Amino acid sequence: MRIAAIDIGTNSVHMIVVRVRPDLSFEVVDREKDMVRLGAGGLDGRRLSDTAVTNALQTLTKFKRLAESHAVDEVIASATSAVREAENGADFVTRIRREVGIRVRTISGTEEARLIHLAAAYAAGVGGHTAVVIDIGGGSVELTLGTAARMQLGGSFKIGVIRLTERFVTSDPIGADEEKRVERFVRRQTATHIRALKARGFHRVIGTSGTIAALGALAVRDGGDLRNRRVTAKAFRRVRRTLTDATLEERLALPGLDPRRADLAVAGAVLLDTLLSALGATELTLCDFALREGLVLDYIKKNGAHIRTVERYPDVRRRSVIELAERCHYIPRHATHVARLALALFDATLAHHELGPREREWLEYAALLHDIGGLISYERHHKHSQYLILHGDLRGFEPDEIVLMALVARYHRQSTPRKSHEDFSALSAPRRRVVRLLAAMLRLSEGLDRGHAQSIGGIDVSETPEGLLVRLRTGEASELELWAAQRHAEPLAALLDRPIRFEVAAGRGRRRAARPPVRM
Repeated sequence: MRIAAIDIGTNSVHMIVVRVRPDLSFEVVDREKDMVRLGAGGLDGRRLSDTAVTNALQTLTKFKRLAESHAVDEVIASATSAVREAENGADFVTRIRREVGIRVRTISGTEEARLIHLAAAYAAGVGGHTAVVIDIGGGSVELTLGTAARMQLGGSFKIGVIRLTERFVTSDPIGADEEKRVERFVRRQTATHIRALKARGFHRVIGTSGTIAALGALAVRDGGDLRNRRVTAKAFRRVRRTLTDATLEERLALPGLDPRRADLAVAGAVLLDTLLSALGATELTLCDFALREGLVLDYIKKNGAHIRTVERYPDVRRRSVIELAERCHYIPRHATHVARLALALFDATLAHHELGPREREWLEYAALLHDIGGLISYERHHKHSQYLILHGDLRGFEPDEIVLMALVARYHRQSTPRKSHEDFSALSAPRRRVVRLLAAMLRLSEGLDRGHAQSIGGIDVSETPEGLLVRLRTGEASELELWAAQRHAEPLAALLDRPIRFEVAAGRGRRRAARPPVRM
């Protein structure tokens, strides 16, 4: 099933097209955005301008054609602040239904907050922890608190960037008195709600929306992936100073800032910095899921779909890995068997490598995905796997985690990690050690299922005076796996500073002679 979700906002109109999979999870197959400024001059009960309405209708017509090209089964559309406040908002919704053929639901600020929280908490992998979500729109700002399962507190405030800019910003660059008026207004409007959020307590703060993404890009300044990127509050304070000191012409020249946001970015920077300061937040996690994804999740949940998906894979990180593996037509028996052997190696050698649960999780996920590059071709499939993991839309992971897992999968065959490899050398020294260790474990585990027959039922690792003894439990011929294990054990033996030798336990506990140790 395919669904198109449309968010008719005060500043922009967004649409995503998603494919709902048999397990009732979903993936985004297309997305589009048009900045129509629907609410410009039309907030606080005033009429939507004829120009804005015409532009919005044209955009929605294009979006409907795009949705039809994807053969969508359902179009879900919602309108927010500008439409719900405008004198002619209901007439506009009627025209959309009559002229475009899309039924639009005008949602309340509370419902908007709930849907945004649902999407952001899902994408950021909040789980059972409590998080605050900030969404900055053109007309309103949503501030919520809750877990991935439920929004506990939610509020919608009429302090969006278009509204603030039209009301307070009259000089260029913004005057000091105007800046203070914006800050005082934001604090006054949100003070009671923020006190309630702080009284409940929260694990982290997540930010979503085009405004926050634009400010995040200016704060980071490295052109890297912003999804689930943690950015310090101090960095946003520096962005505020940069933007409030700059003229419009200077802002238009700033690298990384969308020129269409240059006039609204000043109010956005003051707004975000004020909210982070009021919350006492030291950092913000950037998130690319917002209202449109919330509409999809809500639709699935109300149809019983999302519940079944969550029951199968309750953790968004694991669910995202399995979904990527399935999209790439992985071989589940081989991938899960290699992952099981890799984890057994990890656990048995814990005293030597001293890595923790987080690294163990990365190893498992890299093992599940190590062969997905075969979707492109077998030759160089390890490098294709790295590419697919990096660009596979994995959810709940921070960017550096995805890079690390992609490298572990990349080094499961052929060359081992080298400083001459650009992606590997870009890591810090501790992270390079992690990649070397996890890749060595994955390489050996892949060898133990060289024939994809799962002939090695399990392994037992013990410390002996001669080094590590890996006892292979098997009831079938496993000469191929033993040969491959001997061949691929050297990197792990070197990193653990222990010779590794193998012993095969055939049949009902009968032992075959131990193979000579792998020494470095």
